[in-house]
Amino acid sequence: MSRLGLVTIVVDDYDDAIAFFVDALGFELVEDSPSTTDDGRPKRWVVVRPPERETGVLLAEADGAEQAAAVGRQTGGRVGFFLHVDDFANAYERMTAAGVRFAEQPRSAPYGQVVVFYDIAGNRWDLLGPAPVNDSAPN
Repeated sequence: MSRLGLVTIVVDDYDDAIAFFVDALGFELVEDSPSTTDDGRPKRWVVVRPPERETGVLLAEADGAEQAAAVGRQTGGRVGFFLHVDDFANAYERMTAAGVRFAEQPRSAPYGQVVVFYDIAGNRWDLLGPAPVNDSAPN
């Protein structure tokens, strides 16, 4: 059986990206190790992921003009990443308090609650939660 281990997001700065994913999104820092580029220059191997999950995000600091041009445009302006949460209201409130930039107001869709937000690099994400429970329904 195959599994997806990591996806890469190209960022401007390792430390700013770590702070965003850990503090604003609630991810855990899994690894932050010294490494080197193919030509021997220093870089870091930085991995974050949602708690108790396997798939992580490799935060890669842009190296050169081509990679710098990709920061925030990795999916051509489309939503390219989808963060599912059990408690949508709590996650939205925490992210708002942390200064996360949202593209819209939260809305209900047939599949649940959703709002588009931007990560530290400017990539678009969906924050997705279950449909709200209707407490006013008759018993």
